[in-house]
Amino acid sequence: MSFISYLFNGLSLGSVYAIIALGYTMVYGIAKMLNFAHGDVIMIGAYVSLLSMTNAGIPAFPALIISIVVCTVLGIVIERIAYKPLRNASSSLAVLITAIGVSYLLQNVALLLFGANAQTFPSIIKWEGLSLAGGKLNLSGETIITIIVCIIIMIALMFFVQKTKPGQAMRAVSEDRGAALLMGINVNGTIALTFAIGSGLAAIAGVLLCSAYPSLTPYTGAMPGIKAFVAAVFGGIGSIPGAFIGGILLGVIEIFGKAYISSQMADAIVFAVLIIVLLVKPTGLLGKKIQEKV
Repeated sequence: MSFISYLFNGLSLGSVYAIIALGYTMVYGIAKMLNFAHGDVIMIGAYVSLLSMTNAGIPAFPALIISIVVCTVLGIVIERIAYKPLRNASSSLAVLITAIGVSYLLQNVALLLFGANAQTFPSIIKWEGLSLAGGKLNLSGETIITIIVCIIIMIALMFFVQKTKPGQAMRAVSEDRGAALLMGINVNGTIALTFAIGSGLAAIAGVLLCSAYPSLTPYTGAMPGIKAFVAAVFGGIGSIPGAFIGGILLGVIEIFGKAYISSQMADAIVFAVLIIVLLVKPTGLLGKKIQEKV
């Protein structure tokens, strides 16, 4: 039964990585930018939810909605101030350095506002979960809800991108930004919408992550953000199903690595698996080779 318990814990952690990775892969797939500040938006979302519940006394679900709204606005502001002026930069290195700078800015603002001490995060999920096999297998409410929420988000996002006009505009901008502009698509608005959706998903991921692992510091989003980026690359960055699969696999590998090999080596195992996958398939599991005409 311990194997099944580890499997579900891996699926739960992987679901959080997948939700974060969906934000990474959407921004890269459409704007061709690596938003390394994405992990810190997770942390901001968790703090907003925590303050809403503890200081303002707002119930869990409305606090989550407030967190999503704040992170959505934050994502749009970051895109407008930090990334939009660099959209036509001659080197992608400028965008990368700016993203790292925004990440450190958010971390230090959080340090000034909330301090460095870890704060206990009250779970927004009040369901105790399921007890199966005569009590030998216990699945927490956080584990089950996180997996369900991740699946719903992935399906909704696929429907949005494939079936709605804003989603079709995103696909057009991803294919050819210049041609999309000539066809009357609002490229700036489409990219801003992409950042907004990704940041809103980051808020959900932050709250679910802190509900399962109830400790919050200004550095809470740093490592999950890096691992989610690894998951996006693992699955094939730019692919929504790839981000989902990559996140799930990464979470399962990490939990099994901690359980059966070494808790200290779990992160190294995750990155080693990524290296092996990229050596065998450089585009990731579901990535596609893109031919550029010269």
